[in-house]
Amino acid sequence: MAVSISVVVLLLVLAVIFLRNGGLKVTHALVCALLGFFLAGTSMAPTIHNGVAATADVVSSLRP
Repeated sequence: MAVSISVVVLLLVLAVIFLRNGGLKVTHALVCALLGFFLAGTSMAPTIHNGVAATADVVSSLRP
């Protein structure tokens, strides 16, 4: 578990650096995809899923 959390933190830092530089290349997108896969395997996955689902519910209930 400690190793996967370290990898998640490392990939998160790399993704933020890549996004701040303004250019998202293929290698950067690969790092972001790996971050998603590693986050899905952590204990934070249900919390992230619930947050995204709640946000989607709020957005879908808005009337233009």
